[in-house]
Order: sequence, then structure tokens, then C-alpha cells
Amino acid sequence: MDIILQSARLIGAGLACIALAGAGTGVGIVFGSLVIGCARNPTERPQLFQLAILGFALTEAVGLLGLMMAFLLLFM
Repeated sequence: MDIILQSARLIGAGLACIALAGAGTGVGIVFGSLVIGCARNPTERPQLFQLAILGFALTEAVGLLGLMMAFLLLFM
């Protein structure tokens, strides 16, 4: 029974780490959009940069929550 529980923990932690791939993709999309927006309208760069930093923070928060869940599954 203990082997099944440990296997389930490892599988769950691996699935929780999928959030890290999503966070990486999200960060790429946010900053790619920033580059496109600055290329189209350079005068709006400060406001676009502020919004990009907000998007980056929210995207990374989701990734960190997934990583936290993986660690909780592994070590609890």
C-alpha cells in the first residue's frame, strides 16, 4: 500500500509541474506582446511596460502555486 501512495504522490507532483510550462509560455506571450506593442506605438511604451510587468507577476504567481503544490505533494 505504501508503494501505491508514493507512486501517486510522484505522479501528482509531476502533473503539478505542468503549471511551470504554462507559466513559461505565458511569460513569453506577455513580453512578445510588449515588443509588438512598442513597435507599433513607441509613445505608449511606459504604460505598456507597466501592464507587461503586471502580467508577468500574475503569470509567475500561477507557476509558483503549481510548484508549491508539487512540493507539498512530495514532502507532506
